Amino acid sequence: MKFRNADLKDLERIVEIYNSTIPSRMVTADTENVTVESRKKWFDEHNPETRPLWIIENSNHETVGWVSFSSFYGRPAYNGTVEMSIYLDESCRGKGFGKKVMEYCIDKAPSLGIKTLLGFIFSHNEASLKLFRNFGFEDWGMFPDVAILDGIERSLTILGKKVS
Repeated sequence: MKFRNADLKDLERIVEIYNSTIPSRMVTADTENVTVESRKKWFDEHNPETRPLWIIENSNHETVGWVSFSSFYGRPAYNGTVEMSIYLDESCRGKGFGKKVMEYCIDKAPSLGIKTLLGFIFSHNEASLKLFRNFGFEDWGMFPDVAILDGIERSLTILGKKVS
């Protein structure tokens, strides 16, 4: 498994992987596919120095996922805090890739000036909650029934971890 900074040419694959998670109603509050154009601004908000967007490649140099650190709340006092998002290709889910991604992110975060990692995870997404909790993330909050997916109210759990 290899991590590298994303280039604009990776955005199409990033969107493809993201869109593959929408039908499950487990990972994202988007209910319809997003477009490459609609994700351009989000892509531009990342940078290798403080808010990386990393491509995850397998041993054949194929893109099998991505992970991003996004600013939390957009105000300077929160610069040391990021929301971490992990998206894997369907063929890689449930096979230990998430653990390797978590290790990499936790290891790299302090060198990027990050002191706190956050995860915003649907409360019914038990696999993702388990992954984060296994790496020492704690439940820091919960927004009850804030999303409606296919007519079902869903809650959002906020997990956090201090990394420096």
